[in-house]
Amino acid sequence: MTETAHPRTAPLRARAEIDLAALRANVRALRAHAPTAAVMAVVKSDAYGHGAVPCARAAREAGATWLGTATPEEALALRAAGLPGRVMCWLWTPGGPWAEAVEADIDVSVSGMWALREAVAAAEAVGARARVQLKADTGLGRAGCQPADWAELVAEALAAEARGLITVTGLWSHFACADEPGHPSIQAQLTLFREMVSYAEAQGVRPEVRHIANSPATLTLPESHFDLVRTGIAVYGISPSPELGTSADFGLRPVMTLSASLALVKHVPAGHGVSYGHHYVTPGETTLGLVPVGYADGVPRHASGTGPVLVGGKWRTVAGRVAMDQFVVDLGGDEPQPGARAVLFGPGDEGEPTAEDWARAAGTIAYEIVTRIGTRVPRVYVKVKEQQDG
Repeated sequence: MTETAHPRTAPLRARAEIDLAALRANVRALRAHAPTAAVMAVVKSDAYGHGAVPCARAAREAGATWLGTATPEEALALRAAGLPGRVMCWLWTPGGPWAEAVEADIDVSVSGMWALREAVAAAEAVGARARVQLKADTGLGRAGCQPADWAELVAEALAAEARGLITVTGLWSHFACADEPGHPSIQAQLTLFREMVSYAEAQGVRPEVRHIANSPATLTLPESHFDLVRTGIAVYGISPSPELGTSADFGLRPVMTLSASLALVKHVPAGHGVSYGHHYVTPGETTLGLVPVGYADGVPRHASGTGPVLVGGKWRTVAGRVAMDQFVVDLGGDEPQPGARAVLFGPGDEGEPTAEDWARAAGTIAYEIVTRIGTRVPRVYVKVKEQQDG
């Protein structure tokens, strides 16, 4: 991936500009929302499409003391890039790289007995303690140990700790509906989490961190902050739920701006079909602009006919279907030059759409819009150094 201090030094088919100053400011804002807890910056899925290593470094610079990933491979890649400090990963399958994670001093999540036993075996094999966090299923119904099985998992973890094979560094869980204000599951999960933590601690577990808060809980549920908050989408300046508030409401700024250079501008007559299936037919004589990105680049096909794009200071709409590599906008007779900038989404400062606007257009969430932007789109890092911020 390209790293530069200026976003427009070379004409590119498309680019995703990543504002690292905004990311650092977002982390500082999140720290202010949870002043009594440490902050984990979640950089899974290549930092939600923004680039894991540059974003992890920027988050560390802004005071995030933990990094989080889903897969162990993502965590190991951070270590390979030279990132120090606490790193946690939580999505394990049997036969995963447990030994490599133990050697790299990565905190590994355990939801059941098979995972604990594989972590213990890895610790024995490499001759080092595994850093293990026990995950409780308090109601999400994905990973995590059910309350009925918690006593057995805690007992075996304490036995392994007594043998010098693991250190239980954390107790944690995950909300199902923290992005839905007032949902009854929120307090039910908090209550159960406190009970499961209390049980484990009564048995002798001494965790470094207890954590359940994701981005929406970090922003709206201070009683859920405990010792650590896990902030994912909010790090990248996107509100975890429009119902909770906009990015600006929480003092956050979107980090990614996705743009492309128009590949063609041409005149067409009235009644001209546009793109596959002719789902759009020009209502009158007009000009069409060809935007050279498509669903292979992560532009959602579900936004065919609805996706907004800023060209020449005006909002345009995807005309017809989004294809694999390109889509068309009706320019209404305007004649920008080929190479003119088409902005799909950004912070909104210059009137451009936001990732949330694209989410509405595609019937999805803004998380998916940024995360799906593919590897054919280079990430161009702007405001890389702190002295360039502002």
